[in-house]
Amino acid sequence: MPVWIRQNLGRERRYPGTAAAVHGHRLHTVCEEARCPNRGECWSRGTATFMLLGDTCTRACAFCSVKTGRPAWQDADEPRRVAQACLDLDLNFVVLTSVNRDDLPDGGAGCFADTLRELRLGKPDMGVEFLTPDFRNVQGDAARLFNAALESLPDPSRRDLIWGHNVETVPRLYRTARQGARYERSLELLALAARQANMEAKSALMLGLGETREEVLAVLADLRMAGVQRLSLGQYLRPTLDNLPVTRYVPPEEFAEYETEARRMGFSWVKAGPLVRSSYYAEETQGRKDA
Repeated sequence: MPVWIRQNLGRERRYPGTAAAVHGHRLHTVCEEARCPNRGECWSRGTATFMLLGDTCTRACAFCSVKTGRPAWQDADEPRRVAQACLDLDLNFVVLTSVNRDDLPDGGAGCFADTLRELRLGKPDMGVEFLTPDFRNVQGDAARLFNAALESLPDPSRRDLIWGHNVETVPRLYRTARQGARYERSLELLALAARQANMEAKSALMLGLGETREEVLAVLADLRMAGVQRLSLGQYLRPTLDNLPVTRYVPPEEFAEYETEARRMGFSWVKAGPLVRSSYYAEETQGRKDA
């Protein structure tokens, strides 16, 4: 890999406490399941991205190392344990993602809603970002569940929610990289998220799968048209030999150019860089330019 791909392996400061909270409550994180290169840095800062609904995905995206299969269960106690882990870590902000659960009638949206409720009941000012699947044919149901969860909470717990969904790559590469997904469906979900009065929409792309600059800029324009305000751009890194190969390592200066273009388009929060992932420093209210 090029010299600008530098991973912080840091196992100091808060890393042991984060690991204890995650493993002690029998939870899954995308940090581990997707082999995120930033786990050492983020866990040392006391942050983690919790992965709801187990560790088995009903889809098989060619870029992802999360195992795929047919999950036969849903852990009803998981929302409580996630909330308790966050309280143990004294977090002010948490990112919640999940595997795809196309086997569930609500696509797993109810688990997100229940976890939000548990988090805010435990700590009313907790900042929460959802990073969800596309929910296929139940997108409207997901929005209603999320809003109902917020409305069920006492003030001041009804603070805004960030609703993220990653388009991941350009439309031309969907058939190769995102089996079971549709670019148009992802845009529909993001537009739905952006229309919610108490939510802000967010998305992310991986670069290095064979996309062109023109295709990337076209996706950014589509995201802004859908109402997306927050954007992450990072380098695709092959997690295992079974996953898609990297076609190109994008240099840092090119990421900087994309960030400039994104801000010019009107994105209010932008993170762009080789090791940026969708949840990387998600707790910041401003993008890298102001951090």
